[in-house]
Amino acid sequence: MMTAYDKVKTARDISRPTSLDFIKAVFTDFTEMHGDRRFGDDKAIITGLALLEGMPVTVIGHEKGYDTKEKISRNFGSANPEGYRKALRQMKLAEKFGRPIVCFVDTAGAYCGIGAEERGQGQAIAENLYRMMTLKVPIISIVIGEGGSGGALALALADEVWMLENAVFSVISPEGCASILWKDPTKAPEASECLRLTAQDLYSFGIIDLIVNENKNKAIMYRTVKKNLISAIQQKTSMSIETLLKCRYEKYRKIGRVL
Repeated sequence: MMTAYDKVKTARDISRPTSLDFIKAVFTDFTEMHGDRRFGDDKAIITGLALLEGMPVTVIGHEKGYDTKEKISRNFGSANPEGYRKALRQMKLAEKFGRPIVCFVDTAGAYCGIGAEERGQGQAIAENLYRMMTLKVPIISIVIGEGGSGGALALALADEVWMLENAVFSVISPEGCASILWKDPTKAPEASECLRLTAQDLYSFGIIDLIVNENKNKAIMYRTVKKNLISAIQQKTSMSIETLLKCRYEKYRKIGRVL
């Protein structure tokens, strides 16, 4: 049986499918959009328009890249504020044209460099959370690898949040937690257990809505994701806007409630 830290290591595995892999396998006619109209184009966030069985959708995801050169160019999936502003720009366009939004979450966290802070990293993340709460279109977010801190949450405030069975989702990395609590990053395995960051833990708490089984045959996993997306989006689009927003609000009001 895998421990929590085993799942952390699996979520970080370099052979794990990235957002681009899911986009290519699940959608058709993907057209990438670039830039935040303020500073530049952050390659750590990939976003654009696509078709899901003929249905127009907006797709957004963290992208870590494949080889070392690409990982460096994409900052290993850790976005700067312009990446989150690029995502928000596409979210607003999706709302304007009535397109559902699908997000793929895979980041150790938002980039914490000096430049990112100078350009308003915290504000960019906060603005995404604020706007995602009130967007008048369905939002489905899927944690496919690491879901780290506010950098992940900025694409994960959704009507439904799903996780692959070996993905993780946490307020902080196990190493960061261990460094703070025990002043010893080697205690990351113990921290992983304390953080309750696995898909199974989060599902039991009602924080996520679905666990997607991972199959050695990735084509089966992609088909499962596609089938579930079609079903969920059809169900959400059948709701009135008022009902959609009410359900989203109530979903987050219930998190952390003691029954």
